Amino acid sequence: MGLLRRTTLQQLTDAPFTYDEQGATRDGVLPAGYDHVERQHVVGSGRADFDRASAAVFRWAAQRGAGLRIQADGPASTPGTVVLMTAGLRRLGLDIPCRVVWVVDEPDRRGFGYGTLPGHPESGEESFVVSLRPDGDVVYELRAFSRLATRLARLGAPVAHRVQTLALDRYVAAIRRAAAG
Repeated sequence: MGLLRRTTLQQLTDAPFTYDEQGATRDGVLPAGYDHVERQHVVGSGRADFDRASAAVFRWAAQRGAGLRIQADGPASTPGTVVLMTAGLRRLGLDIPCRVVWVVDEPDRRGFGYGTLPGHPESGEESFVVSLRPDGDVVYELRAFSRLATRLARLGAPVAHRVQTLALDRYVAAIRRAAAG
């Protein structure tokens, strides 16, 4: 439980999203008025790597690999699942609440997107999708749109942006490790 924790999973179940464009990371153009991130990385090759990588995505492995502690009221593979991630020291950490907005679970494409809830330092959505391409490449795709939502985050904007970039790099490394087995 972090010092900055203000809420519990149960309190977040019916909390409103902190942005209006739910589902916008799934396909198409990301909404205006936000910072955008779109990254694709080859993390493996073949069906076995795809199966391991996509299973890891649904187990919150990317977030854990970035050093976040995870509490969730369900799996990432279920829309509506609330996840409360904590960054930093156990008692002094910053809580990062989100809810799964959408899920894709197709033979060659699996993943999910989650959106921010009250108390998150940013406002927006992030998605994590693994695809098996016809050439055999296993591609991990990250898409996000966000803007700083709290006074503390805005005061530390340069640090907040660097932390996000570092987290994305760690997400990729975690899924690459999972794909390799």
